Amino acid sequence: MEEQMTPQKPPKTWLVESILVTLFCCLPFGIAGIVNAAKVESRFNSGDVAGAQQSSAEAKKWTMIGLWIGVAAYIIYIILVFIVGVGGILGSRGSL
Repeated sequence: MEEQMTPQKPPKTWLVESILVTLFCCLPFGIAGIVNAAKVESRFNSGDVAGAQQSSAEAKKWTMIGLWIGVAAYIIYIILVFIVGVGGILGSRGSL
């Protein structure tokens, strides 16, 4: 009997997500995600399935780190803007 080889799918590249994180959240971590995402398909196509999976995991890790740091930075920014805005309003009322 012949064994039929089922074509294996490459792991998720995380390229689109890495690019979005680079543009909107956190540049250094997004670039690390892009570099690892670019390695996924080339490693998979050369037969290095384990290397492709490792690159995919690294791309996901750096993309998620960049995303959450970006989200935290935006939240801190909004809080600071709110505090400064409320402080400015309260400070101007006291001088009247």
